[in-house]
Amino acid sequence: MKNISGKYSLEVDEKQIREKVEEAKLSAKKINPEALKQCFNSIDLTTLNAADTVSQVKKMAEKVSDFSNVYHNLPNVAAICVYPALVSVVRKNLTDKNVRIASVTAGFPASQTFVDVKIQESLLAIENGADEIDIVISVGRFLEKDYEFVYSEIEQIKKAVGDVHVKVILETGALNDLQLIRTASLLAMEAGADFIKTSTGKFYAAATPEAVCVMCQAIADFKTQSGRSVGIKPSGGISTTAEVLVYYNILKSTLGADWLNNKLFRTGASRLANSLLTDIVGLEANYF
Repeated sequence: MKNISGKYSLEVDEKQIREKVEEAKLSAKKINPEALKQCFNSIDLTTLNAADTVSQVKKMAEKVSDFSNVYHNLPNVAAICVYPALVSVVRKNLTDKNVRIASVTAGFPASQTFVDVKIQESLLAIENGADEIDIVISVGRFLEKDYEFVYSEIEQIKKAVGDVHVKVILETGALNDLQLIRTASLLAMEAGADFIKTSTGKFYAAATPEAVCVMCQAIADFKTQSGRSVGIKPSGGISTTAEVLVYYNILKSTLGADWLNNKLFRTGASRLANSLLTDIVGLEANYF
């Protein structure tokens, strides 16, 4: 593992973070239709419930497939995200080739299993049709400062899956400290993460603007050091247009226009799509 503290400052200016978040909240009050469309096009339409059924996921894939026939002038969502056992259902029923298939793997959401199991589950999801995988860091090991272990797991999984995009979930609500969030962000990126993501939405507090601001600053610093652009995915509890626009404006002010597309910006959501759709078309929408 590379020495993160020797390569980057791990300090966080909390006053600056608060100021940037307030600026983003003010900017979010000015609704730009193009920003709404970009946010919609960055959604990972997600269902991660124990009661998810084949028929429910099939219906979701069919609705996403038919979206462009209903809303001719709007971009589709970025991806559909499901558990590994349901990836093949999406693959069979998704006809829009611009929409990717994401799967949570590697012992999601607790990540409390063996690295060999994490790798195998990731490979099986890909074999069944996943284009991207979302994995969770070993939070307990991270909190014990066993950074070598956390780094090694991410590195091994990324090496095993190759070109498939790996989104690394930091579970920021469990870290509960902006400096720890910065450390986890840099650690994940150095280990090979293609995206860093806030939360599982299962156990702890969901995404916060402060956490995302810190993560964006870490991405900017990593880009300067490595030349590699890493994406960001605020996830968990984001259900309204007002909320997602705050995150959009944090990205815009910290990382710039290059990140305002679904190659580098995603939001994990189940309810957000209809909220955005309502505000974009000006009519109440209940499509998804």
